[in-house]
Amino acid sequence: MQCRRTQDPEATAILRDSQNRIASIALVHEKLYRSADLANIDFAQYIPDLTTHLFDSYNVTPNCIKLKIQVNNASLDIETAIPCGLIINELVSNALKYAFPNQSTGEIIVSLEQTDHYNLILIIQDNGVGLPQDFDPKHTKTLGIILVQGLVKQLRGTIEVHSQQGTKFKITFTKSRA
Repeated sequence: MQCRRTQDPEATAILRDSQNRIASIALVHEKLYRSADLANIDFAQYIPDLTTHLFDSYNVTPNCIKLKIQVNNASLDIETAIPCGLIINELVSNALKYAFPNQSTGEIIVSLEQTDHYNLILIIQDNGVGLPQDFDPKHTKTLGIILVQGLVKQLRGTIEVHSQQGTKFKITFTKSRA
């Protein structure tokens, strides 16, 4: 409601980002409650729902930015699912906001691969304009990237950032063994 009442575009953007973060967490809980096994949230269903919400939130024209989702039967417990969902939310939102300026076309790929029983690789990449030349993920001051780094740390994972022919974030982590 506050988003609709404000006239400041910057405030509107901040409120929309917060709204998307809340929606990401709510979607994890919705999937959890609909799951027969409360310890396993099916990310093959979650990722399309989350990314569709983000595309709608940013009013993306389907013909402009294509979305490709590659998930091979990854199921996560809630302790892993929430930070993973928030990472996807932040990085896809950043791609939608910055990778394709001036209505340019492109593609965003979200991939989650479970390499064995516990280890996973999450990749979010786009073929947009890439990161600025001086971008240093260790010294960034943007809330989204700081949040992603904190979430990767929470997952006890690692993050690699590549910016050739677009941007690619590769996050490797181990799901909880509870």
